[in-house]
Amino acid sequence: MAGKSRVKVVAFQDALAGFRDPSGQQALIEETSGPLHIRRYTGEFWTSRQRQASSLHEISYRACFKPQLPRFFIERLTQAGDIVYDPFSGRGTTAIEAGLLGRMVIANDANPLSRILAEPRFFPPSAEEVATRLEAIPRDGDRADCDLSMFYHPDTEREIVSLRRYLTGRREDGTSDAVDRWIGMVATNRLTGHSSGFFSVYTLPPNQAVSRKSQERINRKRCQVPEYRDTHKLVLRKTKSLIAGLSSAERTNLNRAGSRARFFTGDARTIPGIASNTVQLTVTSPPFLDIVQYRDDNWLRCWFCGIDGDAIGHTITMARTVTEWEVVMGAVFRELFRITAPGGYVAFEVGEVRKKTVRLEEHVVPLGLAAGFSCEGIIINQQVFSKTSNIWGVGNNESGTNTNRIVVFYKADRV
Repeated sequence: MAGKSRVKVVAFQDALAGFRDPSGQQALIEETSGPLHIRRYTGEFWTSRQRQASSLHEISYRACFKPQLPRFFIERLTQAGDIVYDPFSGRGTTAIEAGLLGRMVIANDANPLSRILAEPRFFPPSAEEVATRLEAIPRDGDRADCDLSMFYHPDTEREIVSLRRYLTGRREDGTSDAVDRWIGMVATNRLTGHSSGFFSVYTLPPNQAVSRKSQERINRKRCQVPEYRDTHKLVLRKTKSLIAGLSSAERTNLNRAGSRARFFTGDARTIPGIASNTVQLTVTSPPFLDIVQYRDDNWLRCWFCGIDGDAIGHTITMARTVTEWEVVMGAVFRELFRITAPGGYVAFEVGEVRKKTVRLEEHVVPLGLAAGFSCEGIIINQQVFSKTSNIWGVGNNESGTNTNRIVVFYKADRV
């Protein structure tokens, strides 16, 4: 077993050494400074031009990575049936990509919205099933129990409230099924956005929701008044978009993975439901210091899903200093070492934060080593700034995360 797994590591390093991006450029390899001599690989290892990701991933969530990132590692470091894990699952990018590729899935996130957004996509219904179910859902609800007039036309708001009541009732009486959960997931994703494809008037990108006062300012600045949006029509339209191009083999893989998937809502520092030495690969991206305000961004989604956003906010790590962040992530790495199978890997994605003055990968390496892993290298995937980064108000090569920086760890076999 030891020899087989070690060959996989060498092959992975050789693949990086000889890797050429779409333009033919070879990856740059250099030894990092300091006593550890960790190899650093720099290049364009994945890009949207290399392979169009599945449309099933098109669920917005703040600070999520592209599906090509977990696919890069899943394809190279796992085989069909292996367990792939993400302790900070977010919208479920790693989990969905693992399912599409025929791997087993474990996902965790402190925010219960993560499971609401991820789990239904393992059982995608047909557009006809969604249309039939929507026809059975009343539209004539009351106004919301909080002021949402700055976001929605009164008739749109009534439809949202009616849909919310229907989904809540189905959950409470135990009749909710895969189609209900799918509709709830899509509706949660369509609550706010910057196009006519969303329920709301023009607002910030769909991966966050501004406060009521902020939306009122946006409305005044744009001289806009919420217009009616047909929520049922938009849910069906988004459904068709999400399932477009799904092959029968991918549906089979997703259903098989989903039937055995485990979703946890808890602290990544201790997940007792995961057995020791069982996970072949972890691909994850942890909370980055105090950059992303998950609680504030998701307040409207929490309202729709009946989640106490304030209570959830207290469970999500928002470290203000690198030292605080290291304490939390050190405990996460100890738990990852416990659950990782001998011969397994962790791909830990971090970024340049605070105007590139902090490179978290340099802090991550010692944490993984202290937990018992060896470090196989740091992969830096350079790519053109995404429009999401521009929406955040950061310019290319100025601030924010303008590269993917992944530290790859390995758990040695035990003889």
